[in-house]
Amino acid sequence: MTPDFIREALRQVRYPGFSRDIVSFGLVKDITCEPGLTTVQIEVQTADPQIPEQIFRDCHAILDPLPDVGHAKVVIEVKAPSAATGGLGDTLGKSSIPGVKRIVAIASGKGGVGKSTVAANLAVALAATGARVGLCDCDLYGPSVAQMFGTSERPLANEQDEIIPIQAHGIQLMSMAFLLEGSSPVIVRGPMATRYTQQFLRQVAWDRLDYLILDLPPGTGDIQLTIVQTVSVDGAIIVTTPQEVALIDARKAIAMFGKVNVPILGVIENMSWFECDAGKRYYLFGDGGGAREAELHGVTLFGQIPLDVATRERGDSGAPVALLPAGENSVSAAFHQTAAALRAKLPV
Repeated sequence: MTPDFIREALRQVRYPGFSRDIVSFGLVKDITCEPGLTTVQIEVQTADPQIPEQIFRDCHAILDPLPDVGHAKVVIEVKAPSAATGGLGDTLGKSSIPGVKRIVAIASGKGGVGKSTVAANLAVALAATGARVGLCDCDLYGPSVAQMFGTSERPLANEQDEIIPIQAHGIQLMSMAFLLEGSSPVIVRGPMATRYTQQFLRQVAWDRLDYLILDLPPGTGDIQLTIVQTVSVDGAIIVTTPQEVALIDARKAIAMFGKVNVPILGVIENMSWFECDAGKRYYLFGDGGGAREAELHGVTLFGQIPLDVATRERGDSGAPVALLPAGENSVSAAFHQTAAALRAKLPV
């Protein structure tokens, strides 16, 4: 039994709420192996007492069954997070993106709720307020930003081998779709997906952005965790439709961000109603579910986005509906109101 063997075994112990292990995070400070005794020294910086308790239990669950370990002694030194750095759940392994002031994740617990449409139009509406805005399409397997912004350009690289984002409708864009040929599928497994995601965040030459909008894939998997572990996200906005089936998964997304200490800025209820030519509203997916969910979690309901034909048509044609004057289209008006609420909540 050697310290190197023990260190490798401890790579199975994940930091609570993260997919990375305590060894790669640098928390294992010392390992000594003596006849009948193995001692592991761990240092954790956190204000949450449950985190060292969970690490202690998980370490013993790995070490105790190993042959020749003898008595496993796990010593965890807990340090209070400093005001400058916070604890692991706040900043370790993460940093800001050069050239970006604010990072906002647009997320949903499930697909089909119009999250990418919301992200694209919110970016356009934010830019209309005078902000410099970027949009990163983090959905590697179903990228849609290129279609929604009407461009299929191939990005170039600068002298530092950073990808220069594509410009469309005043927004700086990055998407896997810009790197693919036509309808080519993205066939990558977990580690490669993680690598692509990190490159989109770290190796793109974002130019003096006030807001970088991250269009996350649906769910609560590896890509979402990679993002919140790689960069300091200022907050997440959860997109849902009013129906209970969507709200169930929205709660899972909210819970995930809570576990990794990313604040929930608010909820956007999409497909809230359809208004016919006679002015009558039809609540196709239920009424008020997003408002109730926002109230349940004590967060802001940023907006209720109606259904209309123009939103679909303009998304397909590459000219997001938020480009229309707010006075001409109710959906555009809703997105501009939502952008104003976000700027008030998260000023630059």
